[in-house]
Amino acid sequence: MLEHASITGVLRVILIILLIYYGFKILSRIFAPLLLKYVAKKAEERFGGQFGQNQQPKKEQTTEGEVTIDKAPERTSSNKKVGEYVDYEEID
Repeated sequence: MLEHASITGVLRVILIILLIYYGFKILSRIFAPLLLKYVAKKAEERFGGQFGQNQQPKKEQTTEGEVTIDKAPERTSSNKKVGEYVDYEEID
């Protein structure tokens, strides 16, 4: 037995779908800025905390009169042989 959908049932489903769609659209316009502000604030706190940890003065870490020497890493030469040079002639 095959039951047929009534016109009112189909219209009711379409109306419910449209109400949910437009309701979500309206609510997202209201709450999206608040959500973005919250996410930006949290990211700023996290990055600000990481930045603050690295910016401590080095004078506090060493005692007065102590000498520290920081060595720069050794640089390797960048004159590596890439390949063999091949001379060529232009053909007219």
